[in-house]
Amino acid sequence: MPRRLAAALTRAWRGVVWYMREISGEARYDHYLERFASEHPGERPLSEKEFLRAREAYDKEHPNTSCCC
Repeated sequence: MPRRLAAALTRAWRGVVWYMREISGEARYDHYLERFASEHPGERPLSEKEFLRAREAYDKEHPNTSCCC
């Protein structure tokens, strides 16, 4: 029984971590790497630092105007 409980708690914790990474945007680079590998095999993807800079530049050029605040 303790092993099952530990396994269930581990699964639950991994789910919470996954969810928090998704809503915080921390997983964006991981998603970029997955998509880049499938669409551009053999090419070098941006480093995480380059990706974050490009993302920030895009966000500055394309502000979210749908927010009311």
